[in-house]
Amino acid sequence: VALPGDGWRIVAAAPAAAARPAPQRAPAAAPPPAPAPESGSDIIVTASKRDARLGDYPATVNMIDGRDLAFGGEGGTDSILARLASLSSTHLGAGRNKLFIRGIADSSFTGPTQATVGQYFGDVRLSYNAPDPDLKLYDIAQVEVLEGPNGTLYGAGSLGGIIRVVRNAPRPGMLEGALSAGASLTQHGDPGADIGGMINLPMADDNMALRLVGYGVTEGGYIDNPLLDRKNVNRTDTYGGRATLRIAPGDGWTIDIGATYQDIHGADSQYADRDGPRLTRSTRVDQGFDGSYALGDLVVTKDWDDLRLVSSTGIARQKLGERYDATVPDGPADDGTAINRLWPLLAVRVAGVAEGVPMAFTQHNNTRFFSHETRLSRPTRDGFGWVVGASYLDNRAKLRRSLGPDGLAVPLTGVINRIREYTAYGEASVEVLRDLTFTAGGRVTHSRLSGEGVDIALPYLAPENQDEGAALQLAAANARLRAARGETNVSPSLALSAQLMPDLVFFLRYQEGFRPGGLAIEDQFVRRFKGDQVKTWESGFRHGGPGDAFMLATSFSYTRWQDIQADYIDATGLPTTANIGDGRIYSIAANAGWRPFAGLGIDAAIIYNDSKVSDPAPAITLGRLSQLPNVAEWSARGGVDYRAILTDDLDLRVGANLRYVGRSRLGVGPILGEAQGDYVDTALSVRIGRPDLGVTLTLTNLADAVGNRFALGTPFLINRIDQITPLRPRTVRLGLDAHF
Repeated sequence: VALPGDGWRIVAAAPAAAARPAPQRAPAAAPPPAPAPESGSDIIVTASKRDARLGDYPATVNMIDGRDLAFGGEGGTDSILARLASLSSTHLGAGRNKLFIRGIADSSFTGPTQATVGQYFGDVRLSYNAPDPDLKLYDIAQVEVLEGPNGTLYGAGSLGGIIRVVRNAPRPGMLEGALSAGASLTQHGDPGADIGGMINLPMADDNMALRLVGYGVTEGGYIDNPLLDRKNVNRTDTYGGRATLRIAPGDGWTIDIGATYQDIHGADSQYADRDGPRLTRSTRVDQGFDGSYALGDLVVTKDWDDLRLVSSTGIARQKLGERYDATVPDGPADDGTAINRLWPLLAVRVAGVAEGVPMAFTQHNNTRFFSHETRLSRPTRDGFGWVVGASYLDNRAKLRRSLGPDGLAVPLTGVINRIREYTAYGEASVEVLRDLTFTAGGRVTHSRLSGEGVDIALPYLAPENQDEGAALQLAAANARLRAARGETNVSPSLALSAQLMPDLVFFLRYQEGFRPGGLAIEDQFVRRFKGDQVKTWESGFRHGGPGDAFMLATSFSYTRWQDIQADYIDATGLPTTANIGDGRIYSIAANAGWRPFAGLGIDAAIIYNDSKVSDPAPAITLGRLSQLPNVAEWSARGGVDYRAILTDDLDLRVGANLRYVGRSRLGVGPILGEAQGDYVDTALSVRIGRPDLGVTLTLTNLADAVGNRFALGTPFLINRIDQITPLRPRTVRLGLDAHF
């Protein structure tokens, strides 16, 4: 019987079953996790879209077992961040963040730009230009992270890489379930709690099964607002679930029908004043946020002896509402930015607004996304493998904004962006010489883009200047910009891999990625921005794989980034999007794992990124700060995992993690040059129990460090009040998990 991780226990065999047995419960001592791989060569990279063996895959890939993600309590994207040095994120809050891989980072804000990292739930894409939905990782089989551009297989929006979350599939003929619950105490803050469960229900003579997952998580707040005499204001509540129905009619056909939903409510933002008392922020407005994500998906597969057909369709809707404090500070402005220059641009003033009157800036992002892909593949056998496919997607994103006191807010200019994308792609691998494999591929993408401004805000004119109707008409004509165009992109890829020794692989890879353009808001006018493109050369060595006594993987990459889409602060003090110029990125990474004896595993990783806007656009002022945002030059992590069988019915597992995130910048240019990062995060988890029942004690942020994960809470106070986003203070969680 497989134990959590790589251990095994020998138990008496069950009596022989009848020819057509009725569905049986899984033995209490034998929850059915996937078998642990015997060596790195047996690990399959499913994100390759043709089930390539890890030893044959000519690129950098990280694979995390779902049981490891659940150890110490199921989390969201933060659980993946804690285990990878190459992955980074903004930290505005759950459901609001942007993810970056290997130094390819564009901006800190959620705007009209497409993400640089593609996120997938199995074979279905989660979103297009919306933030990370931060789905809680309950009942997950594994997570695969492909580093570097993956434009050939995944198309637009994969400049930095791909994150693919693989759900545990329904199991026909098996009744099983799981439950996990925990309670937590946060130093300097409120308590929290979490609960989640799964049940797998067999149906219809073992040809059908329904798998249900549900969860709820409350994270206690730890930021105080002394100005409003409130404590622990940044509480976050998350609940959600999913259902997957698997139909297996036979003859190699499988049909999966799924539905996923999650809702996040944040009572307030999680930033603090850098120079104020510890974990405090003095603001006059609650800066809460609400996010929801819904996905319906259909995946049909057909297997022949050496061919596999996969057809996937997804329909998603994501909503995000945010509030920022935009109160005009008392006294004259000393920086000339933000709210002090925004009000004169409005066509209507709100009566009674003056310095110190609480005002809020609200932003609503509403995204609807449809995607479909059909592909046919042959795994590499006898020195030859391939995949061909076609896809279509339709994404519509509407951004609306307003500003003013509660109940008296004035609409600001918003924007609608829509894109329809048609693609065809193919990739093939051939063993040209013994242990030397050549891979080539290409993707052709035709995009139809359209957009328009909404809630047009005209410039404010004083009464004595109201006769300047011509100026207003000109402003209106410029603001009501409508754009529609088409563009075609070709994304080639080349790779060479050589097996120098039975456990040592060298690879060399060239890959491209791109994002189409769109519309953004600048100075209350709608402006166009162009698409951008990356070209990356990568080389590396890989010795062994997860589960081996020794594993080592190194890589070096060089990236050219043309017409970078990024955010900067416009003349009104609000973030906008533009092409800031061309840049380059050098990245060096190393990952190592060692198992000195059975039951003990040690792993470490380090990454260095050197990024720069080398050729800025003429209209962009970068000052001395030309580093690309949000990605530290240095990041590192280390972990220890120890497992032992204490008695016949009692197991012990201890895991410890340490992650260092180096210094980075909030954004490009002199205004967004705030420093962030340079902190250490730690965690320790201990589990005692059987495979089917256990108790876990988890400690996070052992040193109770404050740190600074992100230097932005509200863009209206940049250059006026230093902001930090501290780590969650020292937290202890006591959890219980059960399986049947």
